[in-house]
Amino acid sequence: MQKRDIKIRSSGEGKEFDCYMVIPDGAAKVPAVVLAAAVHGVDGDIRAIADAFGAAGYIAAAPDLFWRTVPGPLGRDDNRTRTRSQPRLEVIKKGEADMVDALNEVKKLAQFNGKAIAMGFCYGGPYALIGPKRLGYAGGVSCHGTQLGDYIQELEGNSGIISITWGDKDHAAPPNVQEMYRAVPARHKNVDVNIFPGVLHGYMMKSSSEAYDQKTYDFTMGRALAILNGLR
Repeated sequence: MQKRDIKIRSSGEGKEFDCYMVIPDGAAKVPAVVLAAAVHGVDGDIRAIADAFGAAGYIAAAPDLFWRTVPGPLGRDDNRTRTRSQPRLEVIKKGEADMVDALNEVKKLAQFNGKAIAMGFCYGGPYALIGPKRLGYAGGVSCHGTQLGDYIQELEGNSGIISITWGDKDHAAPPNVQEMYRAVPARHKNVDVNIFPGVLHGYMMKSSSEAYDQKTYDFTMGRALAILNGLR
């Protein structure tokens, strides 16, 4: 597979931002996944997840959603991770354009079959809900997503398949938000909500020795791959 660090020109602001792109081998047309990173940015964890999708035969793109403030990946002890995503709702709103621009970049690829999902981690979780309804995505996967209480209304009138996973020990998803979402699948048959006991915030990040959970990681990747397979 091909791994590229590319530049994408912002359609609204004219400046360029970074994006990590993985393209599988072969000429077959396949779906894509656009990864909306956590506050740490497109770091080794996100690149490894993109590589895993590429190895499975899918296109993966991971745009830098923090290029307007502090660009690039940041270490877990870097205090700038606490500020570059604030005010949270405002920064997420600006990033919607980047998720559209990243999808439009994927559309230029000969191997793309025209269907993509948005997969968000922590800060990027809301894009899994916004993407299918407003940004041109066919589905979404939220991994230990934050602020989802502010985006539950995005599920109304949304026909894309959406998968949401948390651990019940996720400090960024308080019990009232988890309970709010537990009731969602009964109303929205296109949405599955999965809450694993004892799992912490950041379970997808292999570099986080405290939070990483192999079982929940495997489950979430399996759901994403199943959704992508359905878009072939």
